Amino acid sequence: MSQHMGEEPITLDASALGDYWPGIQLYYPPVKYAPSLGIYEDMEQAANRMVKHAHFTNAHTLIFDLEDGCRQKEMSRTLLRQELPKLRKVNERVTIAIRANSFRTDEYEEDMKLVRDMSEYIDVVMLAKAGESYGAAEVRDLSSFLISVNPHITIQPIIEHPKSLKIAPDLMQYDTVRHVVFGIHDFSKALGIHITPEHWIEELFYFINQLIFEARIAGKGVIGGVETLIGSNIMPDKFVEPHDVRRWLDLHGDNESRVVYKHACQEAAMGLTGKQVIHPGHIHLCKTAYTPSPTEINQKVAILQAAIEADALLGGAIKFDGEMLDPPMFGKALQTLLRAHALRALKTSDMEFALHVLQLMPAQVVRQNWPYGILL
Repeated sequence: MSQHMGEEPITLDASALGDYWPGIQLYYPPVKYAPSLGIYEDMEQAANRMVKHAHFTNAHTLIFDLEDGCRQKEMSRTLLRQELPKLRKVNERVTIAIRANSFRTDEYEEDMKLVRDMSEYIDVVMLAKAGESYGAAEVRDLSSFLISVNPHITIQPIIEHPKSLKIAPDLMQYDTVRHVVFGIHDFSKALGIHITPEHWIEELFYFINQLIFEARIAGKGVIGGVETLIGSNIMPDKFVEPHDVRRWLDLHGDNESRVVYKHACQEAAMGLTGKQVIHPGHIHLCKTAYTPSPTEINQKVAILQAAIEADALLGGAIKFDGEMLDPPMFGKALQTLLRAHALRALKTSDMEFALHVLQLMPAQVVRQNWPYGILL
């Protein structure tokens, strides 16, 4: 493969591509209200539910919400102190996120005590209402605290107000921030926009694109809105190809599942790096929308192989399946493989091929195709 004048090929491994993405994030209430009984769980009931459900979740990330969705805050923190070590022991792959209360509130200070004491079991702190009270200093101070207790913990600021969106570049300037969350419900409330569960993407389209734009410049990811719809039918895990998913939705899906899948497909097409759900039955459905399918991965590998064979990877064009493809299309094909890797869905041989393709490219081209790793 030829190189442009003055540009050298790079040497790298998978670690240079950055961390795995947040992927599908499930809101998991530490202590849950039981509507049928009209009371909250006790510690034993909450611990048993944790073992039954959280230990074996197929979500990429579990969000333990200590903010708006949590009434029994102190009891929930006590439960997490007891249960997080057990969860990490049985499920090493799941990302553990703590949704903390607003910066410098009394509850925030208690949340940080939990994070300090359990830092080896926590991967992410999600900062509610990020920047609304003290601006980017909130992320700066939280970053300093996390570096002192465990430098591997990252921050996901939640953009829940127009003033937070306005200072989004400032919130994303810190290395501890790899992804930001678009908090659609508080954000729309602050603007006086009455969003609907079925059409919130269209209703907030302008603002989510603003956030995506700023995040892309900063080399950060964006996590999409949380779905509040709760359906009754759950798609089996064996369905992974888009046509299989559509067939299941046509034959067995309810309206809620169809809406959630449509939203997840739209968000994935916009390049988002994660999505939040509250219903466990929507995890696999959203995974299939966000993650390139085996057929799609095979197609992109074939495109890149053809480009390499034609010495067209960095300049030139090829004909592939009746379509004319050139370097921007090759870059998109590579992005598909890297996206699958970031969502833990790329087999080893395909990952090795993707790294081979990257090593044929000048560093600047790699940065253009993949802004999330250490190469930016």
